[in-house]
Amino acid sequence: MTVKQLSVFLENKPGKLAEFTDVLHQHGIDIRALSLAEASDFGILRLIVSDSYSAVQVIKEEGYVCSITPVLAVAISDKPGSLSSVIKLLGENGINLEYTYAFITRKKDTAYMIFRVEDNKKAIEILTKNNIHCICQDELNDLHS
Repeated sequence: MTVKQLSVFLENKPGKLAEFTDVLHQHGIDIRALSLAEASDFGILRLIVSDSYSAVQVIKEEGYVCSITPVLAVAISDKPGSLSSVIKLLGENGINLEYTYAFITRKKDTAYMIFRVEDNKKAIEILTKNNIHCICQDELNDLHS
């Protein structure tokens, strides 16, 4: 019940993100979600894509450094307080949230969050037990069809 997140190191210079996204575009790889964290000389681009296997091959062939991390993609109600209740539930059960970012779909009344936690299995168990839906890679791709 995880999805594959790609983490790509990019130089922190004008145009570098555009160059990278052009590479994905040229190979027909669709970005589902992304987050960019920057440092002085480089940035870490975290992204969920339509075809992670092809994306990794293309990214490495183009000379970028990348890694794959299993993360949680969580469907929550799109209303005030929903995110707060989910992250509170994780914290109360000893799950530390390392980082998070959101993505959108065409599904009304549902928001989607990516959660990076240390123990995916434990987090999935807690969320599922509390009727919070974690989606898998195939289900994520179906959301955008």
